[in-house]
Amino acid sequence: MRPSVVLRYIGIMLLFVASFMLLAAVVSFVSGRDSAYYPLLLSTLLTALLGAFPLIFVEKSEQISNKEGYCIVVGAWLVACVVGMFPYLIWGGEFSLVNAWFESVSGFTTTGASILNNVEGLPRGMHFWRISSAWIGGMGVVMFALVIMPSLGRNKMTLSSVELSSLAKDNYRYRTQIIVRILLVVYLGLTAITTLALKAAGMCWFDALMHGMSTAATCGFGTKNTSIAWFNSVPVEMVILCGMTLSGIHFGLIFATITGKRNNMFRSEVTRVYLWTVAVVSVLIALSLRLSDIYPSLGESLRHSAFHVVATITTSGYATADSNVWTPFAIVLLIICSIVCACAGSTSGGLKVDRILYAFKIVRNRVRRQQHPNAVLRVRIDGTIQDDSVLDTVMTFIVIYMVFIFIGTLFSTLCGVDLTTSFTSAVCSMGNVGPGFGDVGSMSNYSTLPSAVKLSNTLLMLLGRLEIFGLIQLFFIKWWR
Repeated sequence: MRPSVVLRYIGIMLLFVASFMLLAAVVSFVSGRDSAYYPLLLSTLLTALLGAFPLIFVEKSEQISNKEGYCIVVGAWLVACVVGMFPYLIWGGEFSLVNAWFESVSGFTTTGASILNNVEGLPRGMHFWRISSAWIGGMGVVMFALVIMPSLGRNKMTLSSVELSSLAKDNYRYRTQIIVRILLVVYLGLTAITTLALKAAGMCWFDALMHGMSTAATCGFGTKNTSIAWFNSVPVEMVILCGMTLSGIHFGLIFATITGKRNNMFRSEVTRVYLWTVAVVSVLIALSLRLSDIYPSLGESLRHSAFHVVATITTSGYATADSNVWTPFAIVLLIICSIVCACAGSTSGGLKVDRILYAFKIVRNRVRRQQHPNAVLRVRIDGTIQDDSVLDTVMTFIVIYMVFIFIGTLFSTLCGVDLTTSFTSAVCSMGNVGPGFGDVGSMSNYSTLPSAVKLSNTLLMLLGRLEIFGLIQLFFIKWWR
């Protein structure tokens, strides 16, 4: 493996990140040179220098190996999180070193968890950078950069195959270059439509843009301390609800549906399971809230339950109410949603509905085989027989995923955090969901957690966003040979 080649491509990614820092500085300048202007300008300069340095001293490579591709992708994510700290650290305020790292990782992984007690105290330029980092992370640092690097040629295929999970590729029937364009078109389209709809629903242009970007990225970063509850607007909630729901569906299926292709989301078994799960869980939680007299009517109960279910299962993390005071039944269902999450090929995190559907069919076949030992039973998704290697990978992923949640919970309790907070913060960090329960509830934040727990949660965020295996491989020395 050639470290110099890896550094060169990471440098290109850094220049891309620096362009968004510069754009944030422009927003700050237009807003009257607010207090974020010089921190953002200096951060842009530092990031651009770090990105340009390897481009000057390392020659362009015509072809990169798969191993180098993995290192470029994982390295780009890690370095982006590091440089993403610069604006926070230089600006100051609540951003200590650990807090700046937490906020940066939470943004790029689209987790949406925050250490800020006063979000509204941020200047507009810093708001724009904070939500831009999540918007970049939603599409993927590398996938975004691929769009602006037509000269990469075959290297695009190597990098995009690493960035996209195997589950996400299943619904694509196009060449790599077309896949990248499809992702970008759908992502930009969802962002633009949500932004315009939010403006029509009563938000100002800045808030509409920020929440449009955050909704498409299923992040949950916003501009208000009390999230969407601050607006107290049914139209705003409905727009974001629809935006989150669509952002949780495989982008390839959305594109196929718009273009009239046969393999659209209405024919997708995974999409049907996802939408039915949202509907059933929303109704169950609404009934629980109404029967417990938490809300005065079934309509209001359904309004809040549907919003929180979609925000949780899509890993968006928005809130219209304090779910900490909801019934234990509702809390358990939301925690399950935090583990399952939405569809592969979307901007959401978590295990994905796809893997849960695979696991259910594997278990069902196992039970049937006990009854009929000689039967030949195969797992089918949308009528297609799935290879045993795919099924093994799915089950392995689920087991390792749950093990990391257990380790994260154990470490948090070791640091003196209560069990509810420890478990849900581990679940919501690993799933890139954001708000959990206990001290990290929907109307709280992660600021009260010990620094060690914040750091462990950022590791879980990265493991979840990179789907575990990409990050783990870097720790095996033999893999580097």
